[in-house]
Amino acid sequence: MGSGKTRLGKKLAERMNLDFFDLDGEIERRKNLKISQIFLEKGETGFREIEKKTLHHIIEENDAFVLACGGGTPCFSNNMEQMNSAGKTLYLDVSEETLVNRLLNSKIKRPLIAGMNYGDLKNYVREKLLERKPYYSKAKIWVNPLETSFDTIVKSLLY
Repeated sequence: MGSGKTRLGKKLAERMNLDFFDLDGEIERRKNLKISQIFLEKGETGFREIEKKTLHHIIEENDAFVLACGGGTPCFSNNMEQMNSAGKTLYLDVSEETLVNRLLNSKIKRPLIAGMNYGDLKNYVREKLLERKPYYSKAKIWVNPLETSFDTIVKSLLY
């Protein structure tokens, strides 16, 4: 959350002449519900089940594409393994401080952090990064998008 997956994903898709999917956007489109509404009605467990099914549908329905998934997506079910078997996975390794600042200044409403102050958000981000690192470490490619040129990222995906 806040690493720049959607922004970078759109740029990559355009450069590589591929379709782009934002997993949360696809969930909203297919369910005709906002993510926040799904969380309210079904909780995180219900959302994660919908997320898993949508991810699998996207993979089954498309040959080559760029997908920006939510930060928690790789950590549930067999999602990371499914993504790795479908293509190249890219982890955007952004610092905790950068994530906190981006999330505090984000205009996008995020149900998991709604209403958090700076201290709570910093603790949440730290906790999530530690919790999710074992899943993120399974990504085929790691880059810090703030320290790696866009062309280098593209090349890493092509070879």
